[in-house]
Amino acid sequence: MSIKKIVSVCMAMAFSAVFAAESETASEIDYGPKSYGWTCIALGVATPVQLPWGIDKWDVFGVDFNLGYSDAPRMYGWQFALGANTARKDFGGVATALGFNFSNKDAYGLDLALFNMNNLEYYGVCVDAFAMNREFYGLSVDLLGNMTDKQFGGLEVAGLANVNDGDMYGVAAAIGANLTRRVHGLAVAGIYNQTDLLWGCQIGLVNMAFKCDHGFQIGLINVIMDNQVPFLPIVNGFFN
Repeated sequence: MSIKKIVSVCMAMAFSAVFAAESETASEIDYGPKSYGWTCIALGVATPVQLPWGIDKWDVFGVDFNLGYSDAPRMYGWQFALGANTARKDFGGVATALGFNFSNKDAYGLDLALFNMNNLEYYGVCVDAFAMNREFYGLSVDLLGNMTDKQFGGLEVAGLANVNDGDMYGVAAAIGANLTRRVHGLAVAGIYNQTDLLWGCQIGLVNMAFKCDHGFQIGLINVIMDNQVPFLPIVNGFFN
């Protein structure tokens, strides 16, 4: 074999190795860490000081009980910690913590904590002081408030405010304010409602809609910017 052919083969092998390493890294980034295996019980002080040993390496199908911090790739069952709970892949079940609960991918179940955060889609019930979600479907009860990045469907009840940067389907109720990009349903606030697009009803002391396709407002001050009469007290509406 000539030197040229040998060099070509070596370069091809090198590029293949680099590509394989990059693909493996991308896979780990996309889908989370690989698991050693699974266990039905994980007990300890804080991951990885637990049985079985190993930080974020064991899928749990049962109970993950750590006094300080619980961390698992996949979690199906009950995850409990006084500090915080993390599910790096899928979560299904109940997560209870005094600090926070975090789900990196799709989650189904019940979250109880001071702070709940879900990075993809969440289906179920969240009870907390404050929550941040990418997409949420179910019941969210928040002492202070919540923020949803893309879409909310269901019922959200907050002390201060509900903030939806995408579409809200269902009911948003707050003592303070509802700030929603697009309302498809009912927004009830003790003080202020605001939306870019209203398709439903706003009830509050002050209601603001920049555009209304099909809906109405009830309050002391009602503003629909694209209506023939933008401002009306008590009741304002637009039906396209």
